[in-house]
Amino acid sequence: MGVPDNVKVIEHFDPNQYLGTWYEVARLDHSFERDLDNVTASYSLRDDGGIKVINRGYNSKKNEWKEAVGKAYFVDPANADGSRTGKLKVSFFGPFYGAYNIITLDQPYYNYVMLCGPDKSYLWILSRTPQLSYPIKQHLIAQAKELGFATENLIYVNQNPEVMNYEAGRHVVH
Repeated sequence: MGVPDNVKVIEHFDPNQYLGTWYEVARLDHSFERDLDNVTASYSLRDDGGIKVINRGYNSKKNEWKEAVGKAYFVDPANADGSRTGKLKVSFFGPFYGAYNIITLDQPYYNYVMLCGPDKSYLWILSRTPQLSYPIKQHLIAQAKELGFATENLIYVNQNPEVMNYEAGRHVVH
């Protein structure tokens, strides 16, 4: 699974602390998320050691929810301390896997994360809450720009509370 040039995945993170619900704050445009607001990603453990992924969003033009269920697996073996690297492969379409690279993570609190795909046309900023503070958001965008992502094309996701009731994502601090 590829990682874009000059981009590094995080070396150590606790998958159990990463589980739960994340809200999409910003993304680069892709057909599979086009016109979606109120986008969330929910992660839970699978019996086979992988992670179940449920991506959900609301298409206000069609007045309907769209949901995709997938699975993710770690690419690298576990670190000596049991932590994992931020390099995963994810599939929503049968045997086809795409890169899921965690490039920034708010440690030790796990309040926000920045992810990318196999190249610089895929970028997401997620948060445990529907909104991310302006300074943190600007810091992540600046970091992404420095890495060569087209941040001027970011879509800022409308998390409209009138469409759904929010709960803060599950969150564990050790």
